[in-house]
Amino acid sequence: MAVLFPFAEAWWLYAAFAAGVLLLLTLDLGVFRREAREMTFRESLAWCAVWVTLALSFCAALYAYARWWLPEDPRIAALPGFGAEDTAWQLALEFLTGYVVEYSLSVDNIFVFVLVLRYFAVPAASQYRVLFYGILGALVFRAIFIALGAVLLQFHWVVWLFGAFLVVTGVRMAFRAEDSVEPGKNVVLRLVRRWLRVTPGFRGQRFVVRENARLWATPMLVALLCLEATDIVFAIDSVPAIFALTREPFIVFTSNIFAILGLRSMYFMLGGAVDRFHLLRYGLATVLVFVGCKMTWLDWAYGGKFPIVWSLAIIAVVLAASVVASLLYHPKPAVVKKSRPSRPGGRASKEPVTW
Repeated sequence: MAVLFPFAEAWWLYAAFAAGVLLLLTLDLGVFRREAREMTFRESLAWCAVWVTLALSFCAALYAYARWWLPEDPRIAALPGFGAEDTAWQLALEFLTGYVVEYSLSVDNIFVFVLVLRYFAVPAASQYRVLFYGILGALVFRAIFIALGAVLLQFHWVVWLFGAFLVVTGVRMAFRAEDSVEPGKNVVLRLVRRWLRVTPGFRGQRFVVRENARLWATPMLVALLCLEATDIVFAIDSVPAIFALTREPFIVFTSNIFAILGLRSMYFMLGGAVDRFHLLRYGLATVLVFVGCKMTWLDWAYGGKFPIVWSLAIIAVVLAASVVASLLYHPKPAVVKKSRPSRPGGRASKEPVTW
């Protein structure tokens, strides 16, 4: 299958998109969020709507551009059975499906982000800044993973490997314990504690400070590094998932970036209500198993490409069902038994980390 937007020929398209993203991020932190303050639910809801609207607008622009540009490219126009309308529609649907999958998987990130920021007791007014730079680093790592994935998927055995990995990951997600993520055991945290001097408390919005003629890291920096480490783990799942839906690196890149851009506002909108979506992980697990099966079997069974419309419909129904079921079914709260205070040297409580 021919790649419609190879980087060697369409590098300017990738560069223009990256420049637009950097402009949006600059406006976000440099204009709209210059002062450190807690984001309200209403504000986060509005920003979620802004990012989703931008993503849908990009999808429409991609359709219009592909419909106009593809017939002008002799390499593409010469392909057997080529149709500008059908190909442009296919690209738009692939972007939309990839965006839905990546945006949904981002909700799983939020569960971990809440744990990490609570563990480090990051002040509410400073959380936006930590997430901003965390997502900025995530954009870089996702671009690297996507580039590697595009190269590796040229080998057919890698397709089967990625598909099997997604199925296994989906099954593990379904049976994963709710509290299985423990920020205190993060390898990055252990390395930071060993190699860096960390201030005993926060220093405003700063990640690094100079005190007593020496450089010190602040808990803000440690929390940021832990967020970056967890996002790398999530990228290992999400990047193969979208490659199961499309082999166009540009579609993979743009849909991934748009999903990440909306992650901060989604965090502040859902951060206090993540426990209400307790069944969503089963929906996400089902989606991962489905795209893994699509990669290893369904595409082959349907002559090389499982219909993208069906993929979008199946994914949307599964995710919507898990959200509705979460809202309708509320598990009974666990009864907490009072216990005596632990003796000195006993087990540590799960309190925010102190330095």
